[in-house]
Amino acid sequence: MKIFVAGLPSDMDESELEEFFEKYGKVDSVSIAKDRMTKKRKGFGFVEMSNSLHAKTAIKTLNGLGIGRNTLVVKEAV
Repeated sequence: MKIFVAGLPSDMDESELEEFFEKYGKVDSVSIAKDRMTKKRKGFGFVEMSNSLHAKTAIKTLNGLGIGRNTLVVKEAV
């Protein structure tokens, strides 16, 4: 299942995002969108988990989580 994650702090990298999701199951891939010109992170990304039950648990648990001044929006990518 591909998961959309928004509201990421600008200093969060892929390995940190992966750590959040690994608590709920095996993470297959993680990517954070970056501006092509500046290479700055855009504050959203995608996580892929092969086990849909684990992915749904992660979505339920992490959606609305506060990280610093940001609040995560976590949902299934369409």
